[in-house]
Amino acid sequence: MFYREAGDFKTSYPEDSQTFPIKFDRYRYYVVLAVAFLIIPFIINDYWANAVFVPFLIYAIAAIGLNILTGYCGQVSLGTGGFMAVGAYSVYKLMTAFPEVSMLIHVPLAGLITAGVVTLFGLPSLRIKGFYLAVATLAAQFFLVWLFNKVPWFYNYSASGQISSPERDVFGIIVTGPNTEAWAKYMICLVFVTLAALIARNLTRGSIGRKWMAIRDMDIAAEIIGVNPMMAKLSAFAVSGFFVGIAGALFFSVYLGAAEVGESFGIDKSFLVLFMVIIGGLGSIFGSFAGAAFMVLLPVFLKNVFVGMLGWPTDLAAHLQFIVAGGLIIVFLILEPHGLAQLWRLAKEKLRLWPFPH
Repeated sequence: MFYREAGDFKTSYPEDSQTFPIKFDRYRYYVVLAVAFLIIPFIINDYWANAVFVPFLIYAIAAIGLNILTGYCGQVSLGTGGFMAVGAYSVYKLMTAFPEVSMLIHVPLAGLITAGVVTLFGLPSLRIKGFYLAVATLAAQFFLVWLFNKVPWFYNYSASGQISSPERDVFGIIVTGPNTEAWAKYMICLVFVTLAALIARNLTRGSIGRKWMAIRDMDIAAEIIGVNPMMAKLSAFAVSGFFVGIAGALFFSVYLGAAEVGESFGIDKSFLVLFMVIIGGLGSIFGSFAGAAFMVLLPVFLKNVFVGMLGWPTDLAAHLQFIVAGGLIIVFLILEPHGLAQLWRLAKEKLRLWPFPH
């Protein structure tokens, strides 16, 4: 049929090792980008932007960052919410201190600051791993929330303790603040998630990604064959922190507009991103997108069913959302522990061989 390698010849090594070696995959990728950049911005409204698209894109960046650390390098982290708070407060301080600088510079700088902080908290990974490392990153989560709550300098000595995103523009288009159009929020998040996915995809397919996976599979054997465990682990923490920091910066400045660290970046945020990675598939960039879509769309779908169609009270529907979502996650992990990415790989394999028997 149309999804075959037959006749899709490669004449050079770079062609054979490209990200999408099969033409159908490349065309599908181009079609998705064309729809995302050329169609959705013209039809999106405030509801779809705030309820679906913007949180999906931001959480996808955070899931990519955590997947690099946990899925590719095997270092368990429960401090993603606190690390997102570092990105949020970093971009807030940069926006208020340098109002004339573009958001296109502030957000990556916030990611770099977060990368340094995450690398610092990643130092214990050189001595501990597994459950003990998870507890260490969980301690980082609580410490960062406490720090941003107790030091007034981080929220510019505001009486309420909250931080509010000032209005900023990119090329004359307002992207933060209450007057931001839905398509502008969507576009700036889409640009960052596209660049993040491309960078992560190339990193994980290169030598540094192979080092991460060697450490994940067996760190002692990796060290024997010449992989430096310290550099591999700390580089994974740094790259992961960079992406998580960008996600936190966009989550505060573009999506929320105002935030309080305990409510916006608590431990529940860490578990939410971790669930995205587990459901989507560990060690898969596509799995990060799939997990983010699942965890963002499921509550919206359940709310529309319980409240919109069945007419149940909002508070009852909210509790049932947690029950149904938790149950589906458990059932899904039992039936397919390798996540949505594995289901996607199996579907593509069946399509490649159809109509022949497997």
